[in-house]
Amino acid sequence: MGKNAKLNGRCLCGAVRFEAIPLEHEMGVCHCGMCRRWSGGTFMAVECEGLQIVAGEEPAVYRSSDWGERGFCRKCGSSLFWRGVGGDRAAVSIHAFEDPDAFAFASEIFVDEKPANYAFANDTKKMTGAEVIAAFTAKQDAGNA
Repeated sequence: MGKNAKLNGRCLCGAVRFEAIPLEHEMGVCHCGMCRRWSGGTFMAVECEGLQIVAGEEPAVYRSSDWGERGFCRKCGSSLFWRGVGGDRAAVSIHAFEDPDAFAFASEIFVDEKPANYAFANDTKKMTGAEVIAAFTAKQDAGNA
């Protein structure tokens, strides 16, 4: 997989087929309560740009907070992506891509919300919810300067 390569993905039933360009060959895991309820576990995703539906149906989009929304298949319910409201990038589920092994496990966020009954063995960068929000806010402020 080369840099800026478009990858194809789909939901479980194939009703939503998309392409996206991963920004890095790394995935992150979110342990926040919303992601765990939405995905049935941790949400494993890669940050992408150029997310486009190329066949089938448009995914349903649920606005889960003032600043974020989640996309999923209307037929099978597959969790597909999280994106900032009005954003041009999305955190796309690695499991929606054909080769989830293509992404190195690099980071975990909202580690302060992670239940105590599991832990990943990988050595990853870890951030609390407060650290994630501070970094997100700083990135937005820098973009508006």
